[in-house]
Amino acid sequence: MKQKVRRSLILISFFLFPVTIFYFSPYLIIIGGIGGIITGSFIMFAAQFVLSIFLGRAFCGWVCPAGGAQDACAIANKKPLRSKKADWAKYFIWAPWVAGIALIFIRAGGVKGIDPLFGTEYGISVARPEAYIIYIPILALVVVPALFFRKRLFCHSICWMAPFMVLGRKIGNLLRFPSLRLRADSKRCTACLSCDNACPMSLPVSEMVARGDMENPECVLCGECTSVCRCNAVRFGFGRRKTNR
Repeated sequence: MKQKVRRSLILISFFLFPVTIFYFSPYLIIIGGIGGIITGSFIMFAAQFVLSIFLGRAFCGWVCPAGGAQDACAIANKKPLRSKKADWAKYFIWAPWVAGIALIFIRAGGVKGIDPLFGTEYGISVARPEAYIIYIPILALVVVPALFFRKRLFCHSICWMAPFMVLGRKIGNLLRFPSLRLRADSKRCTACLSCDNACPMSLPVSEMVARGDMENPECVLCGECTSVCRCNAVRFGFGRRKTNR
């Protein structure tokens, strides 16, 4: 039942992508910044950062439209991504982009206004047929890597939103804030590897269970591992991070 709800939510989010895409736009936040305007995407990225302190990357696993698109692609391509080096690529995109945004706002003289609907037509991103000229290439950027290379490759290597949530999660753990997380009971695990096969982010879940620490910056808290584990060795919890010392 849990996964039916999650998959329904993330697919609905994907179908609504033409409406919401500008609220995830790395470009509009720059255009708005030139005039000192805080756009809808600025607000979205800030919200992702703050919420990740308490919810980790659950946004990616439950409501991200790009995640929904990639999960749909997994029907045709289930090849996992095992290389950790690929996870670092997105930071080389994110860091100069964030630095550029900060510089643009400084040159604009700071924040001069807030317009959550900036660049949209009455809140709708793709309101005219010609707007699909922008939408289709962005969708291809998400879909093509997942369809022809590895599942959720966009999340691992390209996504400009993920670092906000990874950073928020690390800050939350550092400050010992209670948050949504996975818990493991290694004594229950039978090493069947069902969790590894089910993980959309291709994480070594069984290894994480064995060491009793489910923390991983690429975990999107989708809960697929909790659903396939017949031994109840992995489950959702809410609290502070527990580490083995």
